[in-house]
Amino acid sequence: MSNPHQPAWWTSAVVYQIYPRSFADGTGDGIGDLRGILAHVDYLQDLGVDVIWLSPVHESPQRDNGYDISNYRRIDRLFGTEEDFDELLGQLHVRGMKLVMDLVVNHTSSEHPAFKEARSSRENPLRDYFWWRDARPGFEPGEPGAEPNNWGAHFGGSAWTFEPATQQYYLHLFTPHQPDLNWENPKVRHEVYETMRWWLDRGVDGFRMDVINFISKDLALPDGLMERGSIWGDGSPYFTNGPRIHEFLQEMRREVFGGRDGDFLTVGETPGATVDQALLYTDPYRAELDMVFQFEHVSLDQDPGRKWNYRPLSLPDLKTSWNRWQRGLADRGWNSLYLSNHDQPRHVSRFGNDGAYRYESATLWATLLHLQRGTPYVYQGEEIGMTNAGFTSIDQYRDVESLNFYAEATAGGMSSEDALEALRAMSRDNPRTPMQWTAGPNAGFSDGEPWIQVNPNYVDVNAESDRAAGKSVFGYYRSLIQLRHTQDVVALGDFHMEAPEHPHLFAFRRRLDETEWLVVANVSDADLELPLGMASSGPLILGNYADAGDPEVLRPWEARVLDASSTESWVG
Repeated sequence: MSNPHQPAWWTSAVVYQIYPRSFADGTGDGIGDLRGILAHVDYLQDLGVDVIWLSPVHESPQRDNGYDISNYRRIDRLFGTEEDFDELLGQLHVRGMKLVMDLVVNHTSSEHPAFKEARSSRENPLRDYFWWRDARPGFEPGEPGAEPNNWGAHFGGSAWTFEPATQQYYLHLFTPHQPDLNWENPKVRHEVYETMRWWLDRGVDGFRMDVINFISKDLALPDGLMERGSIWGDGSPYFTNGPRIHEFLQEMRREVFGGRDGDFLTVGETPGATVDQALLYTDPYRAELDMVFQFEHVSLDQDPGRKWNYRPLSLPDLKTSWNRWQRGLADRGWNSLYLSNHDQPRHVSRFGNDGAYRYESATLWATLLHLQRGTPYVYQGEEIGMTNAGFTSIDQYRDVESLNFYAEATAGGMSSEDALEALRAMSRDNPRTPMQWTAGPNAGFSDGEPWIQVNPNYVDVNAESDRAAGKSVFGYYRSLIQLRHTQDVVALGDFHMEAPEHPHLFAFRRRLDETEWLVVANVSDADLELPLGMASSGPLILGNYADAGDPEVLRPWEARVLDASSTESWVG
């Protein structure tokens, strides 16, 4: 947790996200697990990361790959045992790393004992743990259009499912297997807090909180806006950053962390949060969250609200977005810095050139991300430049969101090839293909058949070969992480964007006391001449080409970090 009067420990930390089922398989069943992670803790230590964020390993029917939890205090046997977990926690702590658990408490699993009881009758004592409503007035329960409101679920279809046994509907903002918890009920909140305390007592170091800004709903549950051509309404204004969200988070902080010693981390996933809202969440004087994940910058290559309508990224738009967040949280609050995670496509494919300039693209984006003010997040495989899956058949996909999109899109008249093209660009299965460790069978991920196909390029793109290469993405990431650990200007310096409208140049300055760094990057396949004032800005601190090159020209996908401390080019 942070002290408002001094820089928090996580200002100089780097977080590494592990998606357990795809990281490493230690048992040979084709699914990654805790034993597999244990086999690679030295790899994580060598990279230099400080915190491991573990996507859910709790007991779950796995309808959404673990984000549907049926028992919050047990490890799913798919991933191992409680003893395996404790061993992993201990091995990370011995190496000076922390472990952050995924906390999924906007919703639970339809297999959770509480929901099984709640759905049994309207009089059940646990009924109010979830959101139940009658049919819309004027409609018979269960008939088309009788849902309590018109909200659509995030993974397709209605956000309401009808239960014939009790003649009511329950709310689920995601799949029908993920009923939303009713945070208006204080018993729900305090059971969540008790579970969090239980994990902290076990030794974990904090939580990444899944869609935590959805937990407070507008009690009226009004209809959402219907866009032209939409089947369902947009209910997000009535459950995103809801009326009691800050009250709930402040209560959580008091109840869970109050009086507890330790350097903990709380990270909130907050889709739809603005800079002003993020400032409320992360201002240390408000005692809510340490930092948030926001989605503005990873929505710029999509039509508004339409993830599958992919379009090329406008670099000036990205610069505008990042600059807004850097300046908005400069004095209070804190940024989470990421481009890839388990829900986002591989950014070297999405925003870079994953062919001829894969190494340069991977290291350029790492430079731009890690040299900003905030806490960087590394998603497994990005540190070796892993790319999108390139699947060509719907049979290769496993993600519920992707399968639902394909079914709905093709039923609505979209061609199979167009639907697959959208999936190839944006599917959540892109980052979930197995970690590529070696050029051996199944990329060294498993001795069995992997639960999802390995990216065919593993023969060339794998951790073993990358770490041995002259141009090593892993080695470059390690250098960036070391800079954050050792240079206060990286962790705490001011941020100033340069050339905001340039279509290919990404440049910014960091300054702390008498130290000033200039970061310049060429986001294109062609040479780029640097503007006056940037070409001779000082000695090279770090670059992703082997030689210094022409000081006035950036080569394709070249990134340079320059010491500009002796120049007068800083613009305050």
